[in-house]
Amino acid sequence: MSIQACAELVQRGDPDRFLATMAAPVAARARLFPLYAFNLEVARAPWASAEPMIAEMRLQWWRDALAEIGQGGPARRHEVVTPLADLLDAQDAARLDALVEARRWDIYRDPFADFAAFEAHIDATAGHLMWTAARLLGADSGEGVLRDFAHAAGVANWLQAIPELEARGRVPLVDGRAEAVAELARAALGRLGRARGRRAELPRTAAPALLAGWQAEGVLRRAAADPARVAEGRLAPSEFRRRGGLLWKGFTGRW
Repeated sequence: MSIQACAELVQRGDPDRFLATMAAPVAARARLFPLYAFNLEVARAPWASAEPMIAEMRLQWWRDALAEIGQGGPARRHEVVTPLADLLDAQDAARLDALVEARRWDIYRDPFADFAAFEAHIDATAGHLMWTAARLLGADSGEGVLRDFAHAAGVANWLQAIPELEARGRVPLVDGRAEAVAELARAALGRLGRARGRRAELPRTAAPALLAGWQAEGVLRRAAADPARVAEGRLAPSEFRRRGGLLWKGFTGRW
């Protein structure tokens, strides 16, 4: 039931977030790895079975675990739940429950009802995760700033996932036209810029929570300039630029 077990899960299943966490101070890693391991397990749950009922049951297992944590009683023993229970308060548990609920979208093939539904999904997944990470690092203000940044990072991750989502029969975009994809990326860049303009409102202790979005700006700029790269899966930067950018952000604390 160790932090090391959570770190190994993230390393195998979410290598980019693992690298971002390793760029954080050691004390921050001990709080981030259980959260990111939880996020990984929840993200996997809808895809673990082609049978919707089984996928729903897997997500419900995590909702039940969060309910135990939120109620303050003993939580089930599990390599991720046990260390997570030592970190979350009732408010955090309720927020992560909404994240799990949002992951039900992955089970089915229904498109988003409209753009507002898409944005709500990004906020419930990327936004709730990053704000919880910041709270675990001591943030008690600047939520709006962080959610702007998380939105940009979430859209960047979503655009990179589109080829796989479409291959699995999902409809990931409300409007898949090239000009709409470019506008989506530009709007996310706008929120990224807004977050950076209000950087001082977010406590410096929360900076490691934002390292997970270190690739967002480059991905969004490439999507805005050439939206065809989205469907072709050509948004990722070179390995050199990936690691170099992370090293710089980890060293400077700038996001």
